[in-house]
Amino acid sequence: QVQLVESGGGLVQAGGSLRLSCAPSGSFFAINNMGWYRQAPGNKRGMVATITSGGLSNYADSVKGRFTISRDNAKNTVYLQMNSLKPEDTGVYYCNAEILSSRWSGYWGQGTQVTVSS
Repeated sequence: QVQLVESGGGLVQAGGSLRLSCAPSGSFFAINNMGWYRQAPGNKRGMVATITSGGLSNYADSVKGRFTISRDNAKNTVYLQMNSLKPEDTGVYYCNAEILSSRWSGYWGQGTQVTVSS
């Protein structure tokens, strides 16, 4: 059974940096799009950044110029480098990936908490 495993969240002061990582465990054949989403208290989950298997990225306007998504296809890992963090970046960050195991399916990680203090 495929699962996405995230790491790298934590508590940081405004202006600081964090890097999130996510990789699948289990048996699979291929990974297509990968991305990061976040959910702040009282809000819906929203897209932060996505990246295709070919490396094309897309960002939410609120994080452009501060966050960078990347992936290492050899390690099946997606990263989110977050710089110049703001208190409004606080939330649970979820990894998402389209993975081919028995069929193509979308998977979510368990979420990792990012808290930015002012």
